[in-house]
This record gives sequence, C-alpha cells and structure tokens, in this order.
Amino acid sequence: MKHSARVGTIFDGILNVFALLSALLLAFIMLSICLEVVMRYFLNRPLVWVIEMSEYALLYITFLGTAWLLRREGHVTVDVLLVRLNPKSQAALGLFSSIIGIAISLVLIWYGSEVAWDHYQRGIFKPTVLQFPTAPILAIIPIGSIILAMQFIRRGYLFLRKWREDAS
Repeated sequence: MKHSARVGTIFDGILNVFALLSALLLAFIMLSICLEVVMRYFLNRPLVWVIEMSEYALLYITFLGTAWLLRREGHVTVDVLLVRLNPKSQAALGLFSSIIGIAISLVLIWYGSEVAWDHYQRGIFKPTVLQFPTAPILAIIPIGSIILAMQFIRRGYLFLRKWREDAS
C-alpha cells in the first residue's frame, strides 16, 4: 500500500471515529432529554444538567461530524445550476468551493485556538449550574476545523484532478 493511500485510510478512520462520537452524542442528547421530561413532569425532580450538557454536545456534534459529512458530499448544495453545467465547470466550482472552505476552516482554526487558549490560561468557567471550564468546550472548534480543512484539501485535490481530466 502506498504511503498516501495509508494516510488516506488513517484519515478516513479518524473521520469515522468522529462521526461515531457525533452519533453517540446525539443519542445521549435524545436519551437525556427524554429522561429530563420523565423526571420533571412525572417525578417532579428535574435534572439541572441536561440542557447545559445538550448545548455542549450540539457544539461537539457540529465540529466532529462536519468533515465526515463533507467526505460524503452530504452538505446542502444548490444543484439547480450545477446539474446544467458540464463536468469541467462542475469540477471548477467544486474546487472553488473547496478553496473557500479551506479559508474559512483556517479562520476557525486560528481564532478558535486563540479563544480556547485564552480561556484555558485565564481559567474561565461557565457561570452555570455545572461550573464547567470553557476551554475544553471551545477546544473542539480548532480540532474539528483542522480535520475539516484537511477534508477540504482532499476534496479540492479530487476536483482539481477531475478538472484536469476533463480539460484533456
């Protein structure tokens, strides 16, 4: 197996693990909210942590699952125009959107890292019931954005190859 294929396989494994974690977090949200409803309305004993943990889980789901979804081309696209274009133009638009995605991911990596590091250094906690530190919550933004940028690079490379093939 070539080195690039092995790296791609490892990266796909990381995407799959992140997607699995996202799915588990989604199941956690669903079960904890159901438990909260039962505890609040039937036993009159609400759980104070459910809403806060669900908020954190939603942030994690977003940044853990986005690159996996991009790999599957599952993000929303406006294909009314796209299907009318020839394959070379479709590849060019795919490459263009990948470049924009890389740029946005780099911004998220930069500012997400700055904010997470700042919150870690200052020891900032959320003023909520759980008093959870914000740095681990915010750390998923640069981590997920790194993986997303890498997937946009892969995607852009594939579109570039397709564009070059269609040019021949």
